[in-house]
Amino acid sequence: MPELPEVEVVRAGLAPAVTGARVAAVEVLDPRSLKRHDAASGDFEALVTGARIEAAVRRGKFLWLPLSTGRALVGHLGMSGQLLLRTPDHPGDDRHARIRLHLEHPAHGELRVDFVDQRIFGSMAVDRLVPTADGEIAGYSADVTGEWARSIPSQVAHIARDPLDPAFADAAFVDALARRASGVKRVLLDQGVVSGIGNIYADEALWAVRLHGEQPAATLGRRRSRDLLAAVREVLQKALAEGGTSFDAQYVNVNGASGYFSHSLNAYGQAGRPCPRCGTPMVRAPFMNRSSHFCPRCQRLRMPRATSAAASA
Repeated sequence: MPELPEVEVVRAGLAPAVTGARVAAVEVLDPRSLKRHDAASGDFEALVTGARIEAAVRRGKFLWLPLSTGRALVGHLGMSGQLLLRTPDHPGDDRHARIRLHLEHPAHGELRVDFVDQRIFGSMAVDRLVPTADGEIAGYSADVTGEWARSIPSQVAHIARDPLDPAFADAAFVDALARRASGVKRVLLDQGVVSGIGNIYADEALWAVRLHGEQPAATLGRRRSRDLLAAVREVLQKALAEGGTSFDAQYVNVNGASGYFSHSLNAYGQAGRPCPRCGTPMVRAPFMNRSSHFCPRCQRLRMPRATSAAASA
């Protein structure tokens, strides 16, 4: 599933092309991609057609386009979703195209945005905007001056801020870790605590700070927790600089190009290969219907002494 870097690459690619554009027409080629759209709020095509796109904004793995109507067009890429910029005359024979937006931009002329989704786990929806709970800007965007800046789609409001969000509260993240007895990787994947981090970047950040994913979060201490947050940010920023992680043709930017962070991975997908730090073969272990990848020497599980003593009693 695309994680924060992959979605941010898409957002950054869309922003200059769609901001200020008017939606001239909409084609819904597969209604299954509207599963997050509340039909009671109105017809999807009618709600989008004629509206002007104000910006492209992201929180975690969610992307939305605030509209001049006071609503937002929300996109979630799911497992294989893509938002691709096309010229108006681009062939329309892609069998995985689900929704098409025909745009008229004052500077770029006619454009087309195709929502392509092979597995149909992603979606698009028109949603109402609600004020952010903390009164800060809703998500990451190059433009934070519009009236929409402190409003967020209702279906995204429960998602926590991500570590690259300017309004992310470091202290609250550290406090959240201190209150949880579950493994630290499980907390990193909890989108109610911190958003945008998936399996790939959790494994990479934990390897960077020599932490086992099953290490109880509450045992880290504040300094270790801050080190982990710094590692998460460093991994995400490096992945962004390299266009995200692409293992196949499904994870691409708006022009259809793949990212190359997969060549920089130290932990994820490296089972059997020597640890880049100590040379010990990396291992893969089952984790929440997926897998964790780590070094058994560098990332040892260290339980608190009291817990260890009780277990041996």
